Amino acid sequence: MAPSLHRVGILVFDGVKMLDVAGPAEVFAEANRGEGNYEVTTVSVTGKPAMSSIGLPISATGSAHDARFDTVLVAGGGFPKRPVTPEHVDVATEMSRGARRTGSVCTGAFVLAEAGLLAGKRATTHWAMAAELARRYPDVSVQPDAIWIKDGSTYSSGGVAAGIDLALALLEEDHGPQLTRSVARALVVYMKRPGGQSQFSASLQGPPPRTPAIRLVAESVAADPSVEWSLAALAAVARVSARHLTRMFREELDTTPARYVERIRFDLARSHLDSGMNATQAALRAGFPSYESFRRVFVRRLGVSPARYQQRFTTTARNDAELVSAEASWLDETVPLRS
Repeated sequence: MAPSLHRVGILVFDGVKMLDVAGPAEVFAEANRGEGNYEVTTVSVTGKPAMSSIGLPISATGSAHDARFDTVLVAGGGFPKRPVTPEHVDVATEMSRGARRTGSVCTGAFVLAEAGLLAGKRATTHWAMAAELARRYPDVSVQPDAIWIKDGSTYSSGGVAAGIDLALALLEEDHGPQLTRSVARALVVYMKRPGGQSQFSASLQGPPPRTPAIRLVAESVAADPSVEWSLAALAAVARVSARHLTRMFREELDTTPARYVERIRFDLARSHLDSGMNATQAALRAGFPSYESFRRVFVRRLGVSPARYQQRFTTTARNDAELVSAEASWLDETVPLRS
C-alpha cells in the first residue's frame, strides 16, 4: 500500500534564498523515488511569483488559505535587515495552523519568532544572525551552534544549506534511517553533518573590548601568545589586582581571563590552519603548550578535530588521499539523526 500523501508547504517571498527552497524540496523529491509520497507546494506572501536572491522567479503553486499542510517550512533571505511584515506573519501563521510540524530555514526563524511560534522554545538560525535573533526575541532560547533544532513540533535550522540537514531529519522521522541514508547518498551530502555551525563562522573574537585595561590584555596576549599568561601576569599588564581583572572580564565579556586567553589562542591557531599551516605548527605558533591541548580546545569549540576542519576549509582541491578516504567514509555512516 502506498504511503498517504504528505503535503509540504514552503513560504517564499521576494529576496528568498533559492537554496533555502530548493534544498529541502530536493530531499523530498528524491524520497519520492523510494518510499516517500511528498507533495511540495510553494506559497508566496502576495500569491504571485517571488523573485529569488539570484534573480530567478519561484512560482506560487498554492495558497495559504486553500491548502492544509502536514509540514510547513519558512525559507530565509534578507532578514533581519528587511522587516518581517504583518503579511509574512499572517501567511506563516495561516500555513502552520493545523500542520503537524512547522520549521524555518536560515533566517526564516525571524518570521516564526515574529509570529510567536518560537516563544519559550529553543531555536537556531544562521550563525551570523543568531545574536540579533536573541536580542530581538528574548523569549526565544537561541542556540547559535546548532545545525538544526527540534523543540516539540517546531523546528529551525542554521544557514542556507542547513535546510537540507533539516529536511533529512524530517524524512527520517517519517520513514526511518534507511530511506534517509539512501537520499543522502543520492544527493552526496552528509546524513548527519559532523560538528556545528561554529566551524563555518568567522573569528570568535568580535569587536575589541571597550575597557582600556582589558583591551591592553587582549593586545598583549595576541602580540606574544606563547607567554605563560597566568592570572597574575595578566593583572600586571592591566595594572589592577587579579580579583578586579576577573570582575571586569565577567562584567564586560561574561568570561574569565583564562578563557579569554584560550579564545585568542584558538582564533590565532585557526587562522594559521586557514593559511595552510599544519595543526602542530599552528598550535605552537598560537601559544598552546602542545598539539593535544589545542585539539581538545578545538573539538570543544567546533565539534571537529583540527585535521578534519582543515580538510574541509583549506582548499577545494581533491588531491589528498587522506581527504578522499575521509570523504568516502561518511557514505557508510549509520548514525541516526539527532539534535
